[in-house]
Formats: sequence, structure tokens, C-alpha cells
Amino acid sequence: MNSRERVLSAIAHKEPDKVPIDLGSNPSSGISAIAYDNLKKYLGMNHPTRVYDVVQQLAQPHQEIIDHFGLDVIDIGREFNTNDSDWYNYTLANGGTAQYPIWYKPEKSNNGSWITKDENGVMLSKMPVGATFFDQTYFPYLDGFPHDYSGLSETMQKVMWARHAHSPWDHVGEKDFWEQLRKKALFLKENTDKALFISAGSNLFEFGTMLRRMDNFFMDLLMNQDEVIKMIDALMKMHLATLEKTCEAVGDIVDVIRFGDDLGMTTGPFMDIDTYRLLFKPHHKILCDYVKEHSQMKIMLHSCGSIHQYIPDLIECGYDILNPVQTNCLNMEPQKLKDEFGKDITFWGGGIDTAGVLNNASPKEVRKHVLNRCEIFSKDGGFIFNTVHNIMPDVPPENIVAMLNAVKEFNGENIV
Repeated sequence: MNSRERVLSAIAHKEPDKVPIDLGSNPSSGISAIAYDNLKKYLGMNHPTRVYDVVQQLAQPHQEIIDHFGLDVIDIGREFNTNDSDWYNYTLANGGTAQYPIWYKPEKSNNGSWITKDENGVMLSKMPVGATFFDQTYFPYLDGFPHDYSGLSETMQKVMWARHAHSPWDHVGEKDFWEQLRKKALFLKENTDKALFISAGSNLFEFGTMLRRMDNFFMDLLMNQDEVIKMIDALMKMHLATLEKTCEAVGDIVDVIRFGDDLGMTTGPFMDIDTYRLLFKPHHKILCDYVKEHSQMKIMLHSCGSIHQYIPDLIECGYDILNPVQTNCLNMEPQKLKDEFGKDITFWGGGIDTAGVLNNASPKEVRKHVLNRCEIFSKDGGFIFNTVHNIMPDVPPENIVAMLNAVKEFNGENIV
């Protein structure tokens, strides 16, 4: 099998020739710029470290890394910002050198923090001294819901996640964006055998927390449900308009589309199942139905945390794939997930615990951990190897190599 066939076979719950591997195809299971810079130096590679997700400070894997480890999935956004002139150098928190896209120009404050502002001087995000990602600092609906949502798209440009979007969405305002997107996706389809991936957000719960701030929105879910529904309806109009254009442009080319809506925390879900079914499930189903009716793309939901209680409903909504499979959370044990849901949904992640093992264990322990996860998740397909969320800056490069070599070992391949 080639990479595309391997990934699609796994998603179809047909055991492929070997476990597909993903690293950095999306900003929900990627690699921090610091960890990436350390990895490439460890391997003796000297290509630039390019930070395509500026909020989370994630690096875009270079073709040299993709080839070295035999990765099976790539993001079509990598075909944007391909010229050296699209990037400029800056200094990472650990003193290393990386590159930002030319459009991203944070300011350094007097205390050494990095901040971003809008055209009116409102601070939108901040990366404190010593931190390795930006925090949202401005919440447009902090003081209450608006009377109407006619300006929602403009309001979202005051939310750092939307204003400072990763590629390809950093080009969405360009007149010929959708033509560019199709052309670049076709180029990848014709010139690589990798599975093609696009992130398309469509967040509902998360956008609620970004607009109202999390503490307020949690109370809204119980106390202001009518207002929440109005806001979700407005978000749906915006999302469906984007999905219509996305499906038309690349729905016959791209293999996997990613939605995002974090529904859980480490100790349990964010909301009871009845609240989810009332406020979010009907809309998640509409989004999934639209993609299935208008494209060939398989649908991933990225949701962190303990989401065990939602999984039957997520399957009913039409999601094909779950990510990042946060196995260190309540009721998210690998064998439990595989036994209960392995025939109905694909696990894209769960390959290694990034919060305790990948960053702290020895390479020998990493190998053992990965081999065990592959043994559990890979049977009868339904598994793409990926980390539990992003590889953080503190992860030693030798552990990343041990992780990927363990998958190759499981697959019966020569390690690198």
C-alpha cells in the first residue's frame, strides 16, 4: 500500500499493511517549534524551523523529516508560504532560531512578553516571558451576548485563533484563495502518495468560550440556553458557508477534514450528556451530513479530554475519526476505547502519552509504551499512530526518534 491507501484502509476498519504514522499534519497533534528545532539538530538536519501555527508555536514538518520517518499524512496548507520571502527569523524562548510567516508581527513589551494588538490597539494575545505559546487576552462578548450577529465574522477577527489562523487559512482573504486552494491540493494529489489533510475548524462550544470566556460560557450552558442557541445558529451559518466553499474546492481531492470542539477535561466531560444533546449534537450532525453529502472526505473530530460519554453520540453524528484520544483521562483507557468503539470509529492518536511518558520516560520506556499502544489500537484497522496532542518543548529529541522507531519496529520495518 502507499500512504494514502494505508490511511484510508485504516479509517475503513480494514487492517492495512502497516500502521499509518502522522506527525504534524494538523495543529491538534503536531510538534512545538522548540521540540522540532531540537529534533532536526539531533538528526543533523539544517533546514529552517518554520512556525505555521503561531498561536501554539507549532512547526511545519519539512519534507526531509517526512521522508526520514516515512510519515503518511500531510496538510495541504503546506503548499502555501513556500518562498523564503514568506518568512522571517525570530528567536525561540530557548534561544534557538525559527521563522514566522511574514504577516505575523507580535510586539515585544517592556517586560519581555510578546503581545499582539488589533488596528485599534486592543491587546488580543500574550506570550509571557519564558512561555512557549500565546494566550487569548480579549473576549469580544465578555460583557454579554450581542443583540444580533450580523457582524460575527468581523468580531471573530478579534479572537486570536481566527485572526492568526494557520495556513492555508491565513490566505483566505485573498481574491483567488479558493482557486489557489484547489490548484495546490491537486498538485499534492498528483505529486505525492500521502493522505491529504485539511483543518476546517467549525468549532461551536470552543468558539463560545473564545467569545464569552470559558467561565461565563459554562454558566451560559445552564442559565442562558436561549442565547447560546442564537449564537450557535449564527456560528453555523458562518461554518456552513465556509464548508460549502471548502467542499467545492477540494472535497474531491482531500482525504480527511478536521473539525474541532474540545468537550472534555482530564477528570471528566465539560457538560452532561443532556446538555450536549440539546445544544451541540444536532449542529454537529448537520456539519457532518453536509461534508458527507458534498465530498469524499472523512471527518475527524478533535476533542481533548475525557469524552467517553459522548462517543456513541459522536458516532451517530457521523464522525469517522477521533483525535487526539487523550488516554490519560477518566474512562479513556486504550483497551476500553478499542473494545467499546473500535469497530465504529477510528482513533487518530493515543499512540503515546505526551504529558507523562514522551517527555519524562527513557527511550527504552518510550519504545515499550508505543509498542503496547500499537498492539491495542491497530487490530482490525481503525488506528493512525499519532501522539496525544502536541509534542511539547520539553520532549527530548531522542524520545521522539524512539517513538517513531517503535512504530516502524511494530510494522516490521528497519528503524532510522
